[in-house]
This record gives sequence, C-alpha cells and structure tokens, in this order.
Amino acid sequence: MAAQINPTRMELTRLKTRLATATRGHKLLKDKRDEMVRRFMAYIKKNKELREEIDEKLAHAMKRFSIAEARMGADAVTEALLCPAREASVAVGKQNIMNVDVPTLRYEGKTDTADLPYSFAFSSGELDQAVLDVAELMPLLIELAEVEKTCNMLTDEIEKTRRRVNALEHVMIPEMQASIKYIVMRLEENERSTTTRLMKVKEMMA
Repeated sequence: MAAQINPTRMELTRLKTRLATATRGHKLLKDKRDEMVRRFMAYIKKNKELREEIDEKLAHAMKRFSIAEARMGADAVTEALLCPAREASVAVGKQNIMNVDVPTLRYEGKTDTADLPYSFAFSSGELDQAVLDVAELMPLLIELAEVEKTCNMLTDEIEKTRRRVNALEHVMIPEMQASIKYIVMRLEENERSTTTRLMKVKEMMA
C-alpha cells in the first residue's frame, strides 16, 4: 500500500494528522472498552445475586403451594387461583451507559393481602403466603429482566468496540506508519539526489 502513496510533503502532513487522530481515537476507544467491561462485570454480579435470590424465594413459594395442595386438594387450589386479583404494570424508561441506551423497568403493583383472588374462609394459610411470596417476586423478576437486557446490550457494544480497537491497532495505524516511513524515505532520497545534482552542476561550472 505504501508504494501507491504519492511521496510529497503535503501527503506526509496529511498522513501524520490522520495518524495522530487515529492514535487518539484508539486510546479513547480502549478506555471506553475497559470502562464498559468494568460496568458489565458489575451487572453480571448483580444478575447472579438476583437469580440466587429469586431461586431461593421461588423454591419457598413452591413448597408452600405443595403444602396447600396437600391440605386443600389440587382442584381447590386451581379454583382459588383461576381469577386474577389485580392489575400490574411496568414503567419503561432508559438510561445511558457509555453511549449505550439501555432500558429501565420498574414494577408498579401491590402485594398486600387485601387483593388475594379468593376468600380466606376456604383457603389455607400456606396458600395465602405462597401467593404473597409470588407477588413479592414480581419486582425482582422485572429487575432481573432489566439487568439481563443491559448485559446483552453491553456485550454487543463491547464486541463492536473491541473490533474497532483491533482494526485501528493492527491495520489502520500500522498502514499509516508504513506509509509515513515510505514517504520520509522517498523525500530523503529525492533530497540526496537533488544535493548530488547541485554538487555536480557546481563542479561543472567551476
């Protein structure tokens, strides 16, 4: 590629400017990638903690459902839970992490006993607590969805940034450096040739 470059001082100046810009951009992209990886690791840790908490609470809820089913019968439990007790909604927003717009999700709903979908007279205490346990899981599940989506989006952006960093580091910057070296060598060679010709002319005139 260097052999196709026009070996002039103007081209040399242009390439040096491009090289300085590419070097500065390479450093900024590396810093961005490193910071995104740091944020990503924090979200991965949070994801793990949320999953462990949800798994533990869900196991307790399912255990209570099993006890309620043993006491009331499967048909009675199913009938008690046929109708939903409340409406729930999710507030959706977004936040910017290193120029990546990731979603924010917030659960909006109630988890009190007044909204249980059946009469207390025909249910066991285990069923009541199991329903409340599941209701308490909803905010955690929404938060987990937000964290997992953020992790996925950060993964994609980290990969894109990594490819840009590698392209600059291993392709563009070395090519520009080679082109600059080629032009400098040609200019020096031309300067030596000019000096030699001037010396010969001077000798002939003398």
